[in-house]
Amino acid sequence: MNWYGVMPAMTTCFDADLNIDHGFMARHAKWLLDSGCSGIVSLGSLGEAATLNFEEKIAILKNMVASVQGRAPIVAAISALSTAEAVALAKAAAGAGCEGLMVLPPYVYLGDWRESKAHVAAIFKATTLPCMLYNNPVAYGTDFHPEQIHELATEHNNLKAVKESSTDVRRIAAIRAIEDGRLHIFVGVDDAIVEGIAAGATGWIAGLVNALPVESVMLFDLAIQGRTQEAFELYRWFLPLLRMDTVPKFVQLIKLVQQEVGEGSARVRPPRMELVGEELEAARAVVAAALSTRPGILSRA
Repeated sequence: MNWYGVMPAMTTCFDADLNIDHGFMARHAKWLLDSGCSGIVSLGSLGEAATLNFEEKIAILKNMVASVQGRAPIVAAISALSTAEAVALAKAAAGAGCEGLMVLPPYVYLGDWRESKAHVAAIFKATTLPCMLYNNPVAYGTDFHPEQIHELATEHNNLKAVKESSTDVRRIAAIRAIEDGRLHIFVGVDDAIVEGIAAGATGWIAGLVNALPVESVMLFDLAIQGRTQEAFELYRWFLPLLRMDTVPKFVQLIKLVQQEVGEGSARVRPPRMELVGEELEAARAVVAAALSTRPGILSRA
C-alpha cells in the first residue's frame, strides 16, 4: 500500500442507544475519500477502540472494506491489553480485507524496551500486511526512540511506516537520519502537521479531518508542495481547531466539531461523557469562531 497523504483516524459513530451506526460510518468513509483523503485508519484512540469488543471491531473493519470497495486502503489499529489479543486482532484484520496495520503498544502496562519490542514484534510476525508503528509516549507512556525504531525496521521487513506523536518534530528528522528513507513518517498530532512536513514527514494521521476533510487535505498539499505562505495562512485559521486533537477530551471535542458541521454526532461511549455546561459552551465558541471565518474557497458545497 502507499503510505502517503492524509489518512483520517476515523471516529466511531454511535446511535442513540450507543450501538455502532454502521450506515453513517460507511457514508462518512466515502465522504472522506471523496474529499481527497488517501486511506482510512479504523479502531484508533479517536475511534474509541478501548470501548469496543472484539466482534464490534471486526464488524467495523468489514464495513469499511466493503464501503470503500478498493478505492483506498483500510488500516486497522491494533491495540489490546494482551499480546495474544493483539495478535488475534491483527490476524482478523487481515482476514477482513484490511491492507495495513497500525501497531500500538499494549494498553495499561508500561513495559520496558524488551517487553515492548516483543509485543509489537509478535504483531508484525502475525501477518504479512505492511505495518505502521504508532509512537505516542504522551498518551501511552511507551516511547519508541529512533534507534529502537531502526532496530525494529531492520528485523521486520513489513514495518513500513511510523506515526510519530511524541509532539517533538525533531524526532522526525532523527528517524529520517537513521532510516535513510526506508520508513514513511506520518505526523500524528494535528497541530504539528506543517512543522512535521518541513522536517520530512510525508503523511498525516489526522483527527479534525473527520469534520473538515477539504481543509485538512488542502493544508497537507500546500505544506508538502512547499507553498509556505499559503500553508501558514490556512494553518493560522485552522490551529484553534487542530489543538483540540492534543487534549485529554480530544474525542469529545472532535466529535462535537463533526456535529457542528453536520457530519456526525457528539455521542461517545462511557467512561467518556459528552461535554456539558461551560466546557461545552467554550468549545462551541471556538468552533463557531472558526466556522464564521472559514476559508470560502475551501468550504464544502
